[in-house]
Amino acid sequence: RGYLDNITAIGPRTVGSPENEVLAVNYLLEQIRAIERESTDAHKLSVDIQRPTGSFSIDFLGGFTSYYANITNVIVKLEPQNGAEHAVLSNCHFDSVPNTPGASDDAVSCAVMLEILNTLSKSSEPLQHAVIFLFNGAEENILQASHGFITQHEWAKSIRAFINLEAAGVGGKELVFQTGPENPWLVQAYVVAAQHPFASVVAQEIFQSGIIPADTDFRIYRDFGNVPGIDLAFIENGYIYHTKYDTSDRILTDSIQRAGDNILAVLKYLATSDKLAKSFEYRHGNVVFFDVLGLFVLAYPARVGTIMNYITAAIAFLYLSKRVLQPKTRVVHNLKKFFTAFGLTLLSWVCALVAVLIVAAFVSLIGRSLSWYTHFYVSVFLYGTVAAAKLILVHTLAKKLFYKNMNEQYLGDIFFDASLMIWSIALAGITQIGLCSAFICTLWVAFPLLTKLMIHKEFSQKGATMKFVMMYMLGMFVPYLYMMYLSWTVFEMFTPIMGRSGSEILPDVVLAGFIVVITMILSSYFINFIYLVKSTKTTLITLTTVFVVTLILVCSGIFFPYSSDAANPKPKRVFLQHTCRRFHDLDGNVVKIDSGIWINGFDYNGVAHITPHVPEINDSIRTPCEEQAPFCGLPWILPVHFMFRKNWYLPAPEIFPRSPIRFKVLSKELMPWNNVRLSFEVSGPSHMSLYVRPHEGSSLSTWSLGDGTPVASLGGDYFVFYSHGLQAAPWHFWVELTAPEKHSDGIVSLAIAAHYFFGEDQKSPQLSALLERFPSWTFSSGWSCTYDLFVF
Repeated sequence: RGYLDNITAIGPRTVGSPENEVLAVNYLLEQIRAIERESTDAHKLSVDIQRPTGSFSIDFLGGFTSYYANITNVIVKLEPQNGAEHAVLSNCHFDSVPNTPGASDDAVSCAVMLEILNTLSKSSEPLQHAVIFLFNGAEENILQASHGFITQHEWAKSIRAFINLEAAGVGGKELVFQTGPENPWLVQAYVVAAQHPFASVVAQEIFQSGIIPADTDFRIYRDFGNVPGIDLAFIENGYIYHTKYDTSDRILTDSIQRAGDNILAVLKYLATSDKLAKSFEYRHGNVVFFDVLGLFVLAYPARVGTIMNYITAAIAFLYLSKRVLQPKTRVVHNLKKFFTAFGLTLLSWVCALVAVLIVAAFVSLIGRSLSWYTHFYVSVFLYGTVAAAKLILVHTLAKKLFYKNMNEQYLGDIFFDASLMIWSIALAGITQIGLCSAFICTLWVAFPLLTKLMIHKEFSQKGATMKFVMMYMLGMFVPYLYMMYLSWTVFEMFTPIMGRSGSEILPDVVLAGFIVVITMILSSYFINFIYLVKSTKTTLITLTTVFVVTLILVCSGIFFPYSSDAANPKPKRVFLQHTCRRFHDLDGNVVKIDSGIWINGFDYNGVAHITPHVPEINDSIRTPCEEQAPFCGLPWILPVHFMFRKNWYLPAPEIFPRSPIRFKVLSKELMPWNNVRLSFEVSGPSHMSLYVRPHEGSSLSTWSLGDGTPVASLGGDYFVFYSHGLQAAPWHFWVELTAPEKHSDGIVSLAIAAHYFFGEDQKSPQLSALLERFPSWTFSSGWSCTYDLFVF
């Protein structure tokens, strides 16, 4: 905890700032030197500071290219006295996003790593392999420092596996949310060594599907270093991740202790494992892994999982065909009844989904989106009740109108079989696609089927109803418990993400969709009870009442989405950039100049809740798109324009940074095949964005960035993210275009934005005054920037 408090006390650590490049680095070096003095003779400890320069392209956020100069890595190697050929890497980052203390993301991981380094170096047992501790100084700049290390540092070649420590929340338990690629021995190492496991292949498949707008250094080690690893992140309380509330006092000592115990154990296990040296021999195969209520982890090869899944599905299909085909005389009748029940079950699901989505869309349209952001129970009362009521209603109507005077028990049986059929098809289908998460379907086929076979005798006796219900509940206990546990984890991760998923996604629709799916899953084997009970009237009336009351309260606006509660804040995120824009024509003359404060709200509600507090920020100042300029002529720090189509531009006085950007054309050369090469020199602050749009008929064929092949962003423009550490030479780059014969209006528009994230240029008096007026339930991050557009 001492380490953590001291790192966060430095303040926000943005790449290029003295806080990040000098103070944090010096503090780490002091601590490492102190640890080195105490270490035993069993180990050799080496320290290196790396300041790499490099460039790469990445397909994250629609695709862009990154260029970094002179950023900082602090690297420690702990190895046996006579050296080691192989190593395991542990990675954290000490930089933070602007305007936040970054305790959980990621100072706490660096604190844990210092403590582990201290513990290992004092131990008298020698290690078999080296452990490399990388304290990387530029992760928030979209993974630049890890790229500099893995592609350029001499120690990188010896690394056979890594553990990456990250955060998507503040404190709580750290979740293993991706492993591999392949390399099942790594998961086994975690299973054997971790003392408090929390891991899920479901989380891995959700994360790798790309629906969460986040990425970690894991990607860099995997794609550029070809090294397998384990990615861990704190996921609790994502509401305050990347905000000013991410302070060290919010991370419980238990949480730090837990992470330390786990990671020390896994690192020690890997550093003394024979498999590390021969890791390439064990690299094939995926693993199905999941923890059981945080007590232990079950892990088995995906091949075994596939076989188990198919066998389970086959037994279920066998059971179902036996049910339908006997007695032989009634096969057609049975089939008809069975498929009717199957169809009705699907119909009830569709009705529930449609009803809930209509409610969600209505709530979004009237401007009451995210009313559950601070009060999560509202979402259950609003959407869970509709889903449940709709399911019950459809089946109650079917029972009354369609199945008049039929034996209830027979109906109960048929609907049980229909649910089993649906789960068995899902199991076979998901296994066929190759998803490891199919193990959930296995639970939902195996346990109910076993239960049914065990209590089938009970069905036929009169008066055994209570006993039957008890047995039935007991048999369903395992899949229900696991599903509840998993749903809780998913909601804990996803609810906060809805507050930072951009202006285009309707968060209510997403959350309502989740709730319907979970309601469908949890109700699948209780549908048959609707046919077994006398009446569902009371249940329906209760559900409807709860829904109507909640809807009225939501529409009245009583549930305010955000909260500034000191103990548990749930702020609204807003970015403000005081911008000065200059547009030049082909001859270099300024044709348009404007300045203002450009505002982006991070969620679907935009600025609706802020207008009452700051009246001049309203929908009359929506930002127009400058059609002729790349990315609408706006100074995006990342190419997230497709996530934030709604933003606002409040006129404000021009700004004059003390260290303005210098942009020079060095040369224009005619190359073979009608190509034109333009060379540039740029110097400016630590963060700059370059935007390129070839004109119609021209195309960008090659450039001096990344691997030489330009990667376009969504929408077809090109985006380059540039950053530098303390001192950096001017940035030199060239672009080469294929030009048409006639090009009277130039062949390319090229814009450059300079971002002032720290120091005297960061906040203008106008920006500071505006930020002061923002309500306490917002987290507003502000900085200044300039934007220049040129045509060549």
